[in-house]
Parts: sequence; C-alpha cells; structure tokens
Amino acid sequence: MKPMQELKLVVCDMAGTTVTDNHEVEMCFSISARKSGLDITDDEILSVQGWSKRHVFETFWERQIGGRTDEWNHQVDASYALFRNILEEHYLHHPITPTEGCLDLFSFLHEKGVTIALTTGFYRKVVDIILGKLGWMRDGIVDISIASDEVAKGRPEPDMIRKAMDIAGIKDRKAVINIGDTPSDIQSGKNAGVLYSCCVTNGTHSAEQLDPFSADLTFGSMAAFRQYLEKHLRESTPIVL
Repeated sequence: MKPMQELKLVVCDMAGTTVTDNHEVEMCFSISARKSGLDITDDEILSVQGWSKRHVFETFWERQIGGRTDEWNHQVDASYALFRNILEEHYLHHPITPTEGCLDLFSFLHEKGVTIALTTGFYRKVVDIILGKLGWMRDGIVDISIASDEVAKGRPEPDMIRKAMDIAGIKDRKAVINIGDTPSDIQSGKNAGVLYSCCVTNGTHSAEQLDPFSADLTFGSMAAFRQYLEKHLRESTPIVL
C-alpha cells in the first residue's frame, strides 16, 4: 500500500463507471462510422473508449486516407457531426441510470468531505443532457464535471484530471484517486500522477481486457470501491489511505 494520505478528490469517469452503459456509445459510434464510410472494427471502437470522440475520428480517418489532407478534414467533420446527432438523440430519448453503488459512493464521499469530479470523453452538450436528466449537478450530488472539449487534450492525457484539481483548489496529486472502466481512464490517471488510478470491471471492459493496463486497484463495481474506502478509514474524518 502507498503511504497514508488524506483523500481530497475522487475523479470518476461517466459512461460505464458512474452512468450505466450497455454499449450505447459504441453502437452510436459504429452507426455513424458505417454511414460515413469509415472502416473501423468493433474491437477498435472498444479499444478507444474514453477518448474524445472527435479524436477517434481524426485518428482512424487519417489511417484510412493516409494523411491529414483536405479530404481528411472534411470526412472527420462529417463523421463527427453525424455521431453527435445520433448520440444526442439517443440520450434525449432513452433512460439514463447510475451504475451499481454509484450514488451510495457519492453520498459517502460527501459525508467525508471529499470532492467529486466527473470526467468524460463526451463533449459538453451530451454531458449536460446526461447530468440534466440525472440531476446530479443541480442537486449537488456531483461537484465538478469536465468534458473532453474543455481541455487541450482528452484521455489518455491527464488534462481533465488536472483541470478538476485546479477547480477544486487541490495541488497535491497524492490526495486524488481516479477511477474509470477503460484503458484510457487508467492511463490518464497514471499520467496525472495521482495516488491511485483505479478501474471497475462491470462497465464497458472486462477484468481480462483491463488487466494489461495495470490499474493500481481493480474493483467489480463502484459499490466495491466504496467498501475499500470504508475499510481503509481512520477513525475520524477525513479519509486517510
């Protein structure tokens, strides 16, 4: 175990980690890719879950065209616009629910004075649709939310985590835990140098798929993550790991 440390901030991914994801994002991306002529497999789509979705289109259109040409720019714009429309329509017209144990974890962290931040590969409009339907920001359930289009670089870069720390006024990286359900979530936490970069295995990726990326801690659900934090409490608040 790493040195005992006061926990001040938990940074959580959205889709698959705190928001139930039955592979809807992959489905919306696959439809938009197919309709716009992009060659990308389902396994490749899964492998880049957590990335900024525009960055995914940029990467795979560059591969298909062979460079960043005028055609590349046009195709990226067209694919991304189609994806945005499909994704927004999906979240506007389908139920959105928290993952197992997520709300109990949030309540527990607030009781202990820990700030909760959400980070995501989604852009702000979709984030606002999801959080608006859940009421998490409105009701004070979550303190901070950061979308991928609000930083210079999305995952696996650490920009969103660092922005959350700046907003929360936290300078000590070892007072922060990051948790998500994709390889890019794990990598972004490691790149940020936080105390623990953790993963859950009941989201978009299985334990076997996440194992090669060497998360500091692996949990079956957010409920198990809360149990871990409770177990490592000192007798008094705040949480000390």
